[in-house]
Amino acid sequence: MKRAAIIGMGDISRIHMAAIQENPDICLCGVCDIHKEMAKQAPKGVPFYTDYRTMAEKEKPDCVHICLPHFLHYPVAKEMAEMNIHVFCEKPVAVSTAQAEAFCQLEEKHKQLQFGICLQNRRNETVEMLKEMIDSGEYGTVTGTRGIVPWHRPKEYYTSKPWRGKWETSGGGCMINQAVHTLDLLYYLGGEIHGLRGSVSRLLSYGLEVEDTAVAHLHYKNGANGLFFATNANFKNESVQLAVQLERAEFCIYDNTLYRIWEDGTKEKLAEDGKMPGTKFYYGASHRKLIYEFYESFQSETRRYISVKDAKMSIRLIDAIQKAGKTGEYVQI
Repeated sequence: MKRAAIIGMGDISRIHMAAIQENPDICLCGVCDIHKEMAKQAPKGVPFYTDYRTMAEKEKPDCVHICLPHFLHYPVAKEMAEMNIHVFCEKPVAVSTAQAEAFCQLEEKHKQLQFGICLQNRRNETVEMLKEMIDSGEYGTVTGTRGIVPWHRPKEYYTSKPWRGKWETSGGGCMINQAVHTLDLLYYLGGEIHGLRGSVSRLLSYGLEVEDTAVAHLHYKNGANGLFFATNANFKNESVQLAVQLERAEFCIYDNTLYRIWEDGTKEKLAEDGKMPGTKFYYGASHRKLIYEFYESFQSETRRYISVKDAKMSIRLIDAIQKAGKTGEYVQI
């Protein structure tokens, strides 16, 4: 049985906690948060700490789940790796391309350890089916993609946790907080991206440092084109839209359902994502699947989990769109 600990007791930690406790092969040996009042969220019998180093030293976990603000992901992972502890880290993998590269070097240095990144939407039933159909070659190569994230975040979202609206602590706005999964899927499904043009803006009068809206035109290495759009300035949270056009078929994921779009515009339902009652709809239900895969990899030579190397492209894309927005130029990836 593997011993797991959680660092950071914010909203997303509850998803990790439930997945750990539901798995008979994992023991939750400790939880940690700098805010003492979060102790009330610790499950009965599980020790609570305010210092993760102390927790790691006393509880000796095999793995820690990092559920902290973005800027702490890499430095805490580095400390845990130096203590010979495996790491399962919430998205994003880093706050900049430079930090993502440093994380990759850490992963390479500590080959005896596993570093999993929580880009769980890759394990959605709809995405898994679409990926399988794309890779089969049955419908030809990808000729176009579209990813749209039309969401809303009130000012209180930022004032309640000020780190979210600052470059240094968040690494960006709507792209790194809300749309990182969509950006990840655009290259995971569409293939290698050669470069892009883009723009970023602040449409909301929140006084933030970071963007609340971003758009980009993606140029894939195989000649395909893609459109990316994300905003927190919508009037409500609406479904993420992900479309992939192939030479002989078109597919779209909308409302967590995968459809084939026929030439006359009619839709054929192919798959639907699982749901996790009692959680925010955009969390999905694939955290558990990804976490289980991560722990199963300890007993297997096949590593299906999403590594740091797998995840770093999402940060490179975010930085490229930011750069394109500032310069107005085409940015090569």
